Amino acid sequence: MEFSETSQIIFQLFLATLLGGLIGLEREAKRKEAGLQTYSLVTLGTCLFTIISFHLFKLFFGTVGVTYDPAGIISAITIGIGFIGAGAIFRQPSGIVGITTAAGLWAAAAIGIAVGADFYLLAILGTFFTILILAGLGLLEEKIFVKKKENGNKE
Repeated sequence: MEFSETSQIIFQLFLATLLGGLIGLEREAKRKEAGLQTYSLVTLGTCLFTIISFHLFKLFFGTVGVTYDPAGIISAITIGIGFIGAGAIFRQPSGIVGITTAAGLWAAAAIGIAVGADFYLLAILGTFFTILILAGLGLLEEKIFVKKKENGNKE
């Protein structure tokens, strides 16, 4: 591996961890179980798997009798994150909790994949929109929908 390739991989791993950490900070602020560490690990792990997948593709490209498709690894990541997300969802007497966490982990996985595939702008925008949805729409839900429930208008 060349120095420039190694430095790019270090940058990708750092960026993926940072972006996951930003989402995790929002979740920590809301005191959710999955926070800084979980989101950072998800983006880091998915970035690693994506980098490995693309490098294996380069390694085997053109080899007679060998077919390799990096999309298979991305598909496996998606399935694996589904299992992690399913573990975050619980039914309680007050209702079902953890769906937003599961969706956030799913989005974080996509961000890690985007970084691993060199789609940096897509990953940064994805992070921005994920935080906007979790923080901004969360506040909107609290202001509008919780007040309706408090006034006895339960639906």
